Amino acid sequence: MSESTARVAIVTGAARGIGAATALRLAADGLAVAVVDLDEGSTAATVQAVQAAGGRALGVGADVGDAEQVQAAVDRVAAELGPPVVLVNNAGVTRDNMLFKMTDADWDLVMHVHLRGSFLMTRACQRFMVEVGWGRVVNLSSTSALGNRGQANYATAKAGLQGFTKTLALELGKFGVTANAIAPGFIQTEMTRATAERIGRDWEEYVAERAAAIPVARAGVPEDIAHTVSFLVSEGAGFVSGQVVYVAGGPRT
Repeated sequence: MSESTARVAIVTGAARGIGAATALRLAADGLAVAVVDLDEGSTAATVQAVQAAGGRALGVGADVGDAEQVQAAVDRVAAELGPPVVLVNNAGVTRDNMLFKMTDADWDLVMHVHLRGSFLMTRACQRFMVEVGWGRVVNLSSTSALGNRGQANYATAKAGLQGFTKTLALELGKFGVTANAIAPGFIQTEMTRATAERIGRDWEEYVAERAAAIPVARAGVPEDIAHTVSFLVSEGAGFVSGQVVYVAGGPRT
């Protein structure tokens, strides 16, 4: 993809799962990729996979909810890879619990990573996009934004990201920057496996049960989301902005 050869993407939470799959896909599309995660050491596997496939990658450690760390990370990416004009805000955590059991810390951490993190990363990157008159922001929301028992914090954060996305589209569109959100359904990742463990479910049985409720009759995999990101950051998606794409195998039933 020649037009994106010189472009640089930042993918947060890219050490594993959806973020890692997205980094690999964007690298295959011809972008240089900054693999950002809380611990720089954890990014090594994704960076090596990108490089083994012939791509350019840089691992960067940062707490996306910390303004100083975010600025340092983005400055480093700009210096070592080039100005970042594609940003995928994927970093996320869960601290699930029923409302009456949810602690202040459970609530604050989820907001810190999902909402504050996406805000800080986007604010730091948008100036590079505006300067060149081209950019792509993709925020990872979730079907939980529609409401999900035991996830008052997560559902609120993911719904908030949809409003954030639409506002970015309004503010940045005239500068050639699009902003869209992807709302995955059930995806097989370490995070969802941890959920099964937390509620005492066998993983294979849990996946089968969830898949049975999905119209396409299978659970999602990280690559399903990565393919959608690939389209939204492409030249061909330049007239798609402010949208929330539900990648969930069909409507919720």
